[in-house]
Amino acid sequence: MIRKSAGSDLQPFNGLTPEVVLDAATAVGLDIDGTLFALNSYENRVYQLHGPGGPLVLKFYRPGRWSDAQIAEEHEFTAELAAAELPVAAPLALGGATLVRYREFRFACFPWLRGRAPELDAPEARQLLGRTIARVHQVGARRAFLVRPHIGIERFGWQARSQVLASELLPQALAERYSSVSGALLERVVAAFAAAGRVSEIRVHGDCHLGNLLWNEHGPAFVDLDDCAMGPRVQDLWMMLSGPPAEQQRQWSEILEGYQQFADFDLRELALIEPLRALRMLHHAAWVAHRWNDPAFPRAFPWMGEPRYWEGYIQDLLEQIEAIEDPPLFRGRA
Repeated sequence: MIRKSAGSDLQPFNGLTPEVVLDAATAVGLDIDGTLFALNSYENRVYQLHGPGGPLVLKFYRPGRWSDAQIAEEHEFTAELAAAELPVAAPLALGGATLVRYREFRFACFPWLRGRAPELDAPEARQLLGRTIARVHQVGARRAFLVRPHIGIERFGWQARSQVLASELLPQALAERYSSVSGALLERVVAAFAAAGRVSEIRVHGDCHLGNLLWNEHGPAFVDLDDCAMGPRVQDLWMMLSGPPAEQQRQWSEILEGYQQFADFDLRELALIEPLRALRMLHHAAWVAHRWNDPAFPRAFPWMGEPRYWEGYIQDLLEQIEAIEDPPLFRGRA
């Protein structure tokens, strides 16, 4: 019998009304005109405001997710990147601090970054992206995070699996099947990490996908380091790959061409791409299940309340076992 739980983190932003957002901005001395737009975000709540100097972004952190010290490390890393003239939105100091409070909420203020959705098939786009991420990693390698998490099998794999097994979202009829398949997948992930050997960990973006990138006349800009962590360099690169094996190989060669102009890359990390993809698959389902009582999540992911989603998801996990055993970037190579 698999024991279920109703989830956690019940509606943490209930009191964050538009009036409270505007009052918070005014309380820390921001000169705003009262215009307010809610931006797309699930973990936190993010708003665009307007003032005489142009748009600003207020990010209200989800209570209980990160400690003050962990958020401070996020802000310090972002400030280091900005000081190195990298395209990031670094938090602004408000009264001498980048993390401030209003009532029960913690928030930070960021400048608005202009940009459009990335088009990586444009000429030289992936090479430019590779160069930019390499420069981020050069800064990330200067020192380690002390309190932010590591990207690893325990948190993204075994703990995520336990959260799904304890969730009421997983249909009881599929619980044993999920338990078996996810366990087999994690055994492959553990073996793949062991085979790759010890690879270096640095401070990485951690959630470097197209939704967290903007593109402007200068190239890519990073808009959210909320998930920055210690991890392998490839964590910030693999999410830029998609399509059949030959296409992924082409994309990778272009990204690596740019990356190696600014930083070295340990080719052993290639073997971690599919294991890291597996961990992300496991973690995403657990993340939604854990947050299901936050009204934003059923609205954003309604299909996850349906048994057919979980049937397809378990099949995806089975296919990921095959992908780990036969990684796309190694297919067709001598």
